[in-house]
Amino acid sequence: MATLKSYGACLRGSALQLPSPKSGDSYKRRNGKWRSPQAAVIPNFHLPMRSLEVKNRTSVDDIKSLRLITAIKTPYLPDGRFDLEAYDDLVNMQIVQGAEGIIVGGTTGEGQLMSWDEHIMLIGHTVNCFGASIKVIGNTGSNSTREAIHASEQGFAVGMHAALHINPYYGKTSMEGLVQHFNSVLSMGPTIIYNVPSRTGQDIPPRVIHSLSDNSNLAGIKECVGNDRIKEYTDKGIVVWSGNDDQCHDARWNYAATGVISVTSNLVPGLMRELMFGGKYPSLNSKLMPLINWLFEEPNPIGLNTALAQLGVVRPVFRLPYVPLPLEKRIEFVNLVKEIGREYFVGDKDVQVLDDDDFVLVDRY
Repeated sequence: MATLKSYGACLRGSALQLPSPKSGDSYKRRNGKWRSPQAAVIPNFHLPMRSLEVKNRTSVDDIKSLRLITAIKTPYLPDGRFDLEAYDDLVNMQIVQGAEGIIVGGTTGEGQLMSWDEHIMLIGHTVNCFGASIKVIGNTGSNSTREAIHASEQGFAVGMHAALHINPYYGKTSMEGLVQHFNSVLSMGPTIIYNVPSRTGQDIPPRVIHSLSDNSNLAGIKECVGNDRIKEYTDKGIVVWSGNDDQCHDARWNYAATGVISVTSNLVPGLMRELMFGGKYPSLNSKLMPLINWLFEEPNPIGLNTALAQLGVVRPVFRLPYVPLPLEKRIEFVNLVKEIGREYFVGDKDVQVLDDDDFVLVDRY
């Protein structure tokens, strides 16, 4: 077999010299037929597309120290485009009430309903406006490794501090495929791996995480399997954030989780911060549990979108396939706000029971 030319030659555009089909052992006739050439492992000649400027860069240790990260909601204008004014208000409220990081374009932020142009624009906008005050973690994961690499390069190029990466969903791969996928994206920069089998259809088992744990860009795991899994990692010194708001208090104080990546903190960031910073606080945890249960009665972000609209901090606009919760649940939310205290929720308008006709459903966006 002919050998590959030097890396430098490849960068200069020199072609790889492959054997002629009329020469070499790889093409010898066998039983009157051509024998295919043996597969060659071609080294990856792509360098990470990254900048060494430090204006918006952050260290992996900075990401590892975050206690409260909010999976931020993306609000919309009536035609389905981003409502950046409302979005900026939401982020500002997170900063004022003590969130340390935000996930941009995650499941809660409906990254699955965005084009990549929208997605990277929103990451860049967030960094530009708020990057000095809060850590911006872009959800640049994909079930395509090529797409995940490309999106992560772009996200880091516009200044995000870290990436969030899911395992390939639907078109699931093997355990070795998971390792190769994550190793490919970890080269881009600080990374949180996200394990949520209820959405992906595949668990990321501990043996995969342990095989990646020596990578210097691995910040930690957002783990949704439960607190026993969290303890399995924290016992070995791996940073973990709970991905389950209903378990995060115990995860933090009984299982050594670093903190939580939260949906509920979109609504009550100050109270969620207290859960993560204030020591064991079972009475507050119990007080928040009816709200948390309400939020997840239907798939996230349906409950959150409905709640924020009723609080008057976003327009009642839904990108399909999401639709608002039914009237009885909207009434229930108003009662929950009154029980917890309106002053703990984001915004300053009175909570309202919206009618069905108040909501706008957008199917082309």
